[in-house]
Amino acid sequence: MNRHLRKAVVVAAAVTAGLVMTACQNGSDDASSGESGAGAAAVADKASGAKKSKESEESKTSKGVSGSFKNGTVTYLAPYKYIVSVQGKDDQQFLVAEDTEVYGVGTICGEAGAKVDAPCTTDQLEAAVKKDAVSADVEMTNGVATLVSERRAAQQGGSGSGSDGRDTVVEGIDKGKGVSGTWFGNVSYLAPGKYTVSDLKGVEQQFLLAEDTEIWGYGDICGDSNTDEGGQGGTECTEAELEAAAKKGFGAEVVVSNGIATTIRDDH
Repeated sequence: MNRHLRKAVVVAAAVTAGLVMTACQNGSDDASSGESGAGAAAVADKASGAKKSKESEESKTSKGVSGSFKNGTVTYLAPYKYIVSVQGKDDQQFLVAEDTEVYGVGTICGEAGAKVDAPCTTDQLEAAVKKDAVSADVEMTNGVATLVSERRAAQQGGSGSGSDGRDTVVEGIDKGKGVSGTWFGNVSYLAPGKYTVSDLKGVEQQFLLAEDTEIWGYGDICGDSNTDEGGQGGTECTEAELEAAAKKGFGAEVVVSNGIATTIRDDH
């Protein structure tokens, strides 16, 4: 009897041990499968995150078009937005900024046939191009125009560099060909050291300042109408005071020699 009992106990123990080993193996397989799935998901998330990061970085570092567009035709698109079309190239959109230099030879501003290109404002550029497309050379950096130069009739259709037979205002000054004269009109700020004065017809003339430019105020730039300082019937003002007043706009008499103002007197 005892011998049969011992045999039964041994068989039961063997069966139990087998079940325990099977359960452990299944648990190990499940855990291994879970770890494998989690690892794959982590790798996928990492790859997705890296892709998004790269796309974001590329978006941040993307830049607008830079280059020269010679013998182009400029057309109006929207405020501060234009398109320049050059034969053999795709149309290129560009923007203008406060420091964009614009020069005209009769259409944007200035007079046709003048030896020196007239400096224009971006408002004059917009007004001219809204009427009709303008032939011009455009220099741009990161999609923003740094220079828009109207082409002379003799240059249109040519492939030159745009410098043949003409000078910009600064080049003209360097060669002693800057504009000279006296203007009575509204003075406006253009850029540090650069201003414009409009004549009675509203045509604006750009001029530069020098260290010896005399600036006299009678209440608009500085001082007041009752001062007699310096024997000039006004107060001698600083360039900073001139800049602050010009950003608002004021009337003045401006005497210019070779493109540089020698005397500025507000007409308050």
